[in-house]
Amino acid sequence: MKRWLLIAGRLGIAVIFLYAGIAKVREPWLQFAVSIESFKIVPDTWLEPLARYLPWCEIALGIALIPGILARWFSLLATGMLAWFLFIGIRAYAKGLTVDCGCFGSGGGAIDAKWFVEHAAMLALGLGVTVGAFLRGRAPKRAADFRVPDLAEPTS
Repeated sequence: MKRWLLIAGRLGIAVIFLYAGIAKVREPWLQFAVSIESFKIVPDTWLEPLARYLPWCEIALGIALIPGILARWFSLLATGMLAWFLFIGIRAYAKGLTVDCGCFGSGGGAIDAKWFVEHAAMLALGLGVTVGAFLRGRAPKRAADFRVPDLAEPTS
């Protein structure tokens, strides 16, 4: 049961990152650069590289989460990104900045209570999947999983 919940959660995070990345890639990079700039967190020289490459990184991360290979590490990376996005949203709100989130393309709206609930829920999902993936990876092996080789069998 837990295994299926982890898979569903991991796929949910993958869909979030794929949707966010694809929505940004479909628009001119300059629109996303304006959204990034409104947060006032990076120097102007970083705006173009971030606006051009972050959506592709989100897509790549979404694709990497699907098969479950290295799931612990990709879910950790996704959770770190979700935490960072929530942090910069909290920072912008605390500073009273008027921002267009740009999370799922331009025109996503301002940072408000709904935005905080959505991002906190995404972060909680990410944390749950990451912790679950690490705990599952460290689960003790069952005795039935080990096979003692028969010494009478020829090894070739």
